[in-house]
Amino acid sequence: MDLNLNNKVALVTGSNRGTGECIAATLANEGAKVVFHSNEEGAAQLAADKLPNACAVWGDISSDGGCAQVLMQTKALVGEVDILVNNYGTASAGKWAISTSHDWLDMYQKNVLSAARLIQGLVPAMKAKGWGRIVQLGTIGSHQPNSIMPHYYAAKGALATMSVSLTKELSHTGITVNTISPGYIRTAELEAGFRRRAEKKGWGENWDDIVKQIVASEYPNPCGRIAERQEVADLVAFICSERAGFINGQNIRIDGGAVCYV
Repeated sequence: MDLNLNNKVALVTGSNRGTGECIAATLANEGAKVVFHSNEEGAAQLAADKLPNACAVWGDISSDGGCAQVLMQTKALVGEVDILVNNYGTASAGKWAISTSHDWLDMYQKNVLSAARLIQGLVPAMKAKGWGRIVQLGTIGSHQPNSIMPHYYAAKGALATMSVSLTKELSHTGITVNTISPGYIRTAELEAGFRRRAEKKGWGENWDDIVKQIVASEYPNPCGRIAERQEVADLVAFICSERAGFINGQNIRIDGGAVCYV
């Protein structure tokens, strides 16, 4: 399927590693010119260097200054951006009894305001072109939040709500706004964490056997596994394409059916 992303320019935040890197590489392989991003200087360059139609920027987008720096670098390297994938976001440990105001504000800076700042910086050019794609990376925790990490789930819920508001703001502009909400994704960090747990619990070393235990103990879903990064990246790439032009204002789960409601 041709996604018709040739001549499109995409910025993918937090794309120096993990799912973000896979999303950025997939967009590049579909023909887009892609700007890889990292919060730390130089961290995204190695990923960008793997592809002929990619470049890298850096800046801590949890701050106003860092976002301004990323926007300035992006403009200098590629001009205007057609596709913004707000992949960057992070969780931190916390509970209702111990999470401080600083913890809550930190999660909003990293998961909500980082996206809002870049949207404000890039939307005017999308409007001028009459075409754009904004994709937010959320979590199924915004549908079914857990009791732990309340500050993180609240922030991701705010990101999804913000996206619906933005969809209405951008009515009749040619810009679509969607949230993609995965469940567990097989990243290096997640796999390492579960392998440590498997060693303690005697689940064995075979990854397929470990996944069966993950599904049985804490992530039940009809597919009986967890997502691969490429599966999430493929969905994002499709939502960024011309073929998804009538998909707008949605919070799309990619969770193997873990969240069960209509």
